[in-house]
Amino acid sequence: MLVQIAIDGPASAGKSTVAKRVTQELGFIYCDTGAMYRTATVLAKEKGLDYGDEAGILADLEQSKISFKPAHPGEDQPVFLNQEDVTLAIRTPEITNNVSQVSALPKIREELVRQQREIASGHDIVMDGRDIGTTVLPTAELKIFLVASAAERARRRYAENITKGIMTPLAELQTEIEQRDYKDSHRQVSPLTKADDAIEIDTTTMTIDEVVEKIVTLAKNRKK
Repeated sequence: MLVQIAIDGPASAGKSTVAKRVTQELGFIYCDTGAMYRTATVLAKEKGLDYGDEAGILADLEQSKISFKPAHPGEDQPVFLNQEDVTLAIRTPEITNNVSQVSALPKIREELVRQQREIASGHDIVMDGRDIGTTVLPTAELKIFLVASAAERARRRYAENITKGIMTPLAELQTEIEQRDYKDSHRQVSPLTKADDAIEIDTTTMTIDEVVEKIVTLAKNRKK
């Protein structure tokens, strides 16, 4: 029996970190959908397009290839736009602050959802994002919705940025996260919403190991 695991939740709730660890523990395939939307945003920047130019971004996206390579333990999964390594570029403040606008464009979502479903077809897979359980993989065997307080999520983002040499004040990060939450939950197309059959896990006071262990146990029960 194949198992699809959909992990959703707001920005910096730990989705990608947890998804990568769960993937390694279970030997599944991992698809970082958030990185795909960030890469589309980088594409718009590189082409000099307005972040709201749906037709322009779509035209270039259809001619481009977004791909991943396996990550070394403790490192971000390498992300490529065609042959260009954009792993660091997709995490810069400009991309972070504009990805919500790009990801809200209906045609961009349609194209990337098509690619995501293609990746998931016929595999045990872990996929994380904002609308995996509700839109991309609505029939997933296991749906997880990760949450955490805005203050804790800002602290996590701050610590992550420091290791990458990105110096953004903690208070500014919390404001950006709160604004991102509002944008993601109020957009017209595939807003951030907890699926009715999703299991909510509040990670505010949990360690990564605790969250991973909980999801792995749930997944193994589904796999039986």
